[in-house]
Amino acid sequence: MISKMTKAGPLTALVALGVAAASAAAAQDQTTGGVLNLPSNPTIFGSTLPSVVKATAIVNGEVITQTDVDQRVALMAIANGGSIPADELDRLRQQVLRNLIDETLQIQAAKAAEIQVTDADVDKTVARVAGNVNQTPEQMAEYLKANGSSIRSIRRQILGEISWRRLQSAKIESGISVGDEEVKAVIARLEASKGTEEFRVGEIFLASTPANSEQVMANARRILGQLQQGASFVGYARQFSEASTAAVGGDLGWVRPEQLPEQLSSAVRNLNPGQVAIVGVPGGVSIVAVQDKRKVLTADPRSAELNLKQVSVTFPAGTSRQVAEPIVARFAEAAQNVGGCGGAEKMAADFNGEVVQSDGVKMRELPPALQEMMLPMQVGQATRPFGSLEEGVRVLVICGRDEIDPSMPTYDQVLAQMNEERVNLRARRYLRDLRRDAIIDFR
Repeated sequence: MISKMTKAGPLTALVALGVAAASAAAAQDQTTGGVLNLPSNPTIFGSTLPSVVKATAIVNGEVITQTDVDQRVALMAIANGGSIPADELDRLRQQVLRNLIDETLQIQAAKAAEIQVTDADVDKTVARVAGNVNQTPEQMAEYLKANGSSIRSIRRQILGEISWRRLQSAKIESGISVGDEEVKAVIARLEASKGTEEFRVGEIFLASTPANSEQVMANARRILGQLQQGASFVGYARQFSEASTAAVGGDLGWVRPEQLPEQLSSAVRNLNPGQVAIVGVPGGVSIVAVQDKRKVLTADPRSAELNLKQVSVTFPAGTSRQVAEPIVARFAEAAQNVGGCGGAEKMAADFNGEVVQSDGVKMRELPPALQEMMLPMQVGQATRPFGSLEEGVRVLVICGRDEIDPSMPTYDQVLAQMNEERVNLRARRYLRDLRRDAIIDFR
């Protein structure tokens, strides 16, 4: 049950206590007020109490404060480049509050099931997150504090994700059963579909009811606008999606259109890699992103693994285009005559640049523009220069290229994917039931 606090609830009791206190104070006016000589209309100095003491919502007795919301919003801002448009803030706060409510319900459900998540469990993930940005946990804590968030906020989010995963494992996965014949049928369909297209798909699912469908659709359009302007799909999926795939950034993995619900299937077929669309689905709306596509069990040159050397040239701050363009032109000419990977170091020396080597780079993980440029290239050739005056101009030299021969997924791989899909569906229903049974007071 979700309810707002009414005048007949606890607020009435607090007002009654306030009236009683006022009456008592009046009775003692000659002793208290007189002795202290209090002014009748005092000027108040200083600031109000911090929002940390103000409840925004109480979820089954557990308080979520405005500070919790503000620090999580700041965390989102950091994840999306450091700023959020002013006209988006109110809507974002409401969404973050909903996320915090779900997170609290998930943690509470895990505790009720006697699932323990220790501080050491959270510490390990915090250390891994900090390591991904080349910081220690202490440095990350200072950075978050300086940008309006806190290490407490990110620890809480990590606690929620670990609790929910372990709860799914204990309460949902154990009840999932995929039969041998079901797996064999999927493998048979894969064999029959060799050469057909499959897509790497991301989804942000927003639940709606007839009563709030217009509001949810407006929210979806705002998110779509942010994504089209370059916002992180993974970041938005983690914060906004109400599907269980939110924890992995909305990633549905590689799927064929016929594996998806009809509405999603139709949308995916009409999208190119890098495109995003809003799709109405039963129970809400989905923001669908096609991140990549390939043909089932068919060799694809974009699946190749590359060994690369990157030669980069940087320019002093304030360098004008007039000064830089002749250097870039000479850099481009040198790239055409690099003489294979062995010439990369000499080329870098000629331009006071630097060389970085990277092996095992998957072609399809490169930016689309580079993929198109590099598909017809041979080992030893270099790309045209790319980049910017601010971040540097660079070329990639192909030192090795290994074509990947696609193979039929194993029985175990198919079984694992089918299990995951069923767990995701059950988890979504489970969270819906937790929301329905919760007692939530908004303040």
